[in-house]
Amino acid sequence: MRKLALAFILLFVAVVGGAVFVGVFMWVRITDPYRGYSDTELYVQVPTGAGTAEIGRALVDSGIVRDNMTFRAALYWTGASRMLKAGEYRFDRPMTAVAVVEKMARGDVYTRRITFPEGRTIQEMAKIYETQGFGPASDFAEAARDVSLISDLDPKAADLEGYLYPETYAIAHGTKAPALIQMMVARFKAVFGDDLRRAADARDMSVHDVVTLASLVEKETAKPDERPLVAAVYRNRLKIGMGMQADPTVVYALQKAGRYDGNIRRDDLRVDSPYNTYRYAGLPPGPIASPGKPALEAAVAPADVPYLYFVSRNDGSHVFSATLDEHNRNVQRYQVAYFREQRRHDTEKPRQ
Repeated sequence: MRKLALAFILLFVAVVGGAVFVGVFMWVRITDPYRGYSDTELYVQVPTGAGTAEIGRALVDSGIVRDNMTFRAALYWTGASRMLKAGEYRFDRPMTAVAVVEKMARGDVYTRRITFPEGRTIQEMAKIYETQGFGPASDFAEAARDVSLISDLDPKAADLEGYLYPETYAIAHGTKAPALIQMMVARFKAVFGDDLRRAADARDMSVHDVVTLASLVEKETAKPDERPLVAAVYRNRLKIGMGMQADPTVVYALQKAGRYDGNIRRDDLRVDSPYNTYRYAGLPPGPIASPGKPALEAAVAPADVPYLYFVSRNDGSHVFSATLDEHNRNVQRYQVAYFREQRRHDTEKPRQ
């Protein structure tokens, strides 16, 4: 009887000791940083609906986690077996199995940021897309022709000019241009919400007209307090049938013709393009850039002022006037006299 009890005690000690040994062993395994790949960085894609077995195989095969047993032990320890999220994950250093599981439970997918400032055209955005390493500019430009994305709001749109909302976007590694374009249009629709739509309806303006006018405002001024004033100038001109005579529309016409070199000359004001508002009355056929929300708001809520003209002060601001005589005086002061003085100053500089 005593021998049986001793045997039982020894067996119990062995089992407990073995369990402790296994526990310590697995604890060491799941908390020991591991890196089984030689590349500087590695990306692992977890498809939507993937189970833990599939995810574990991908991590082990990629050298992120040492083996399947370690992965399952980490799942058990964290209690995250039902929390792993789909997406693409970036690994660039040794990580413990616990840290890997926690990263995927948080959904800490890899993203890159790309910023499109206000007032950029599709072609300018395409260059940003390419120069920041997201893909060829031609892919972005081609995706921006998908007018089906905006047809519910603007059935007249010839492309997505004006509807690619300017903002910073976080996109997953490998995201293609069409997916980014969809995000940008979706963001525009979110910004151009019920309040803006009601304001447009109240002024009997279509979305197309609002975005087109807002794009002129965006190109003319970056000063928040001036946007409603610029919008008022163009609205007032429209009311009396006066031409928009907006230089940015000439620039856009020249860009579309591949003729813009950074300057506008007197002859350029005669370029035969429906976007040239010196030749053709009313708004241009469509937006000439992507406006931000303040410019969109100004387009539907212009200032209540009688201004018909404005001219640059050459410091980023403008001076506004209601009559042509007043405008001509402002042009004389802020343009003719200003640049005459600049030329005089340049000629008087001592030669080096």
